[in-house]
Amino acid sequence: MMKNFNKTLLAIAVTLASSQAMAAGFQLNSQSATGLGRAFAGDAVIADNASAMARNPAAMALFDTTSISVGMTYINTDVTLSDAQYSLAPMGSSNPQAIPDVSDIGGASLVPNIFIVHPLNDKWAVGFGTYSNFGTTTEYPDDFAAELFGGTTKVRSVNIQASVSYRINEQFSLGAGIDVIKGSGNLQREFMGNTILDVDAEGYGIGWHVGAIYEVNENHRFGLSYRYSPTIKAEGDFQYLGQSAADDTLHLPLPAMAEFSGFHQLTNQFALHYSAQFIQWSAFETLDTDEFGTIKEYNWRDTWHLSLGGTYTINDTWTARAGYMYDMGAIDQIKSIAIPDSDRQWFSAGLTYSLNKHSDIDLGITYLMGEDVNVTETQYLPPSDMPFVAQINGTTRANAWLYGIQYSYKF
Repeated sequence: MMKNFNKTLLAIAVTLASSQAMAAGFQLNSQSATGLGRAFAGDAVIADNASAMARNPAAMALFDTTSISVGMTYINTDVTLSDAQYSLAPMGSSNPQAIPDVSDIGGASLVPNIFIVHPLNDKWAVGFGTYSNFGTTTEYPDDFAAELFGGTTKVRSVNIQASVSYRINEQFSLGAGIDVIKGSGNLQREFMGNTILDVDAEGYGIGWHVGAIYEVNENHRFGLSYRYSPTIKAEGDFQYLGQSAADDTLHLPLPAMAEFSGFHQLTNQFALHYSAQFIQWSAFETLDTDEFGTIKEYNWRDTWHLSLGGTYTINDTWTARAGYMYDMGAIDQIKSIAIPDSDRQWFSAGLTYSLNKHSDIDLGITYLMGEDVNVTETQYLPPSDMPFVAQINGTTRANAWLYGIQYSYKF
């Protein structure tokens, strides 16, 4: 049972190695400052810089010259746990202990990105990008009483994308490509003041994506994309109460995503755009290892996020944008203080400053507002020959500020 519990915590660590609790489940939206400034509304069809390929490879067909974008997103999360009680219950009895409210659990992360789109001719274009779809950092204080459920998690993921697009005619364009995803993470947990877990794990997976764009005319177009996310096979080395385990393989299913976007230039200065993205979080049902089979149940639900935005061209130098997103939470019945999740609202704004006809600087800012979630989490742990039950009850909430900056150059 001790090894099963170890593997369960390892599973959580590797899960978070491919995750960031900034959107539904552990999805991360940080591919560009431009998209951030409009809550990613219309991003599967707007091709204002090379970062467009992250949402739809067919968007590369809208470029007539080589384009490069380099940027980063600073994510400052505010995760809180309040009204919590912690119990250690030998043989089913209870001894609840009130836990002081905990704030500033989420920490801060800096997520870089780079993209390049290169048209080969008037039909074909290729593109390459490096960014993150998932990643997180969470840290409970050292004196947190329920350290078994909290602790420290520091994880990252990198998505390397290669894509190609083909323009069929003036109306239709197609795109496709592959994704190489690497996730890595470190997780530490304590129990009764002793370190029980220290995890280092990483893994790789290969996914693919396709997309299409239909242009009604130069002012109206629609985009559709689909991304198949792989099952990550991750290996980890860790220690637990003096015992060690290495090189077992965890199978971590990531969700497929489909997105529909529209763009409409309504006047010379104002454009309206929108997106609906489906995320197949029901694929994240269980975590399995080669040695132990199913070690953890999640049973998440499929989700949607819906976004609406507008872009206003002030003059040749300045462009303003804003957007709103409603983002459904993925966690259903099984909740956790380590992965706080809820329905979220995004409030976004951004600016583009054109240095000249070749160069732009984009700024984006988003306030992400979550909801209070009542959590009851139980863990079976055998610290001796007698089984114990550890349980925590409390209310979690996750809010965040996201700040993006990006430089784009068109040759």
